Amino acid sequence: MTAVDDLDVPALHSERVRPWGPWQTALAILRRDLFVTGREFPIFLAQVILQPLFLLFVFGKVLTQLGYARPGYAEVLFPGLVALAAVLTGLQSTALPLVIEFSYSNEIEDRLLAPLPIGAVALEKVVIAAMRATIAAGVMFPIGVWLLGSIPWTAGAAAGVVVMTLIGTFMGAAMGLVLGTFVAPNRINVTFALVLTPLLFTGSSQYPWPSLSHIRWFQVVCALNPMTYVSEGLRGMLVPNVPHIQTWICFVAAVAACLVLTAIGMVGFLRRALG
Repeated sequence: MTAVDDLDVPALHSERVRPWGPWQTALAILRRDLFVTGREFPIFLAQVILQPLFLLFVFGKVLTQLGYARPGYAEVLFPGLVALAAVLTGLQSTALPLVIEFSYSNEIEDRLLAPLPIGAVALEKVVIAAMRATIAAGVMFPIGVWLLGSIPWTAGAAAGVVVMTLIGTFMGAAMGLVLGTFVAPNRINVTFALVLTPLLFTGSSQYPWPSLSHIRWFQVVCALNPMTYVSEGLRGMLVPNVPHIQTWICFVAAVAACLVLTAIGMVGFLRRALG
C-alpha cells in the first residue's frame, strides 16, 4: 500500500471545496469595499470634507475675525460640524451606491447571489458607509486644529465623543439605506436637494438647540431631525459650558433613531431585492 492509498482523498477534497460561511462571505465583501475606498481615498476625502471644511472656515474663522460672529463661536460650531460630517457622509455613502446598483449597473445582483441572507447584504452596506463616515468625522479634528489653532477638547469625554460619533455615522448610513431603497432612481437628485438642505440647517450643527427657545416652531422642527441629537451630544461633551440638550437624552434619541431608520431601510431593501 502506497502513501497515497493511506490518505483520505474524499475528505481532503471536501475540505478544499467547503463553501464559505456567511461571516466569511460578509468579511470578504467588506474587505473589497474597503479596498475600493482606499484606492479612491483622495477623491473620497474631497467629496466629504469640502462642505464642513468651508463651513468651519467661513463661520468659525472668517466671520469671527471680521467681527460678525462672537469670539468663541467656533467652539460652538465645531462639534456640530463633526456631527454633520458623520451623518452626511454616512447618508451619501449608502444612498448613492444603492441607487446605482439597483438601477443602472445592477451590481447588487452579484451581492444578492452571495451565500448571505439578504438582510446581511443591506447591513454590510450600512457598515461600510459608517466606516467611511467615521474617517470623514475623524479628519475634522486635525482640520479644526489647522484652521482654528485649537479645538474644544476634554480628555475625560473622549470615550463619549467616539461613541456618539459612531452612532452618528450609523444614523447617517441608515438614512441613506432608507433613501436608496424607497426613492425612485430618476428622482434621487431632486430628493437629495429636498433632503440634504433641510437636514443641514435643522440639525443644530451651527447653533445650540436650547438657544432656539424664542423661535419655538423652528426648535420643534430641529427636534424632529435626528442629527440634532448627535450635534447636541457632541457639543455637550466638548463644550459643556454651552447650553445643550442633556447628554443621556441625546444618546437615547440617537440610538432610537438608528434602530428605527435601520428597520425602515431593511424593509425597503428587502422590497427592492425581492421585487
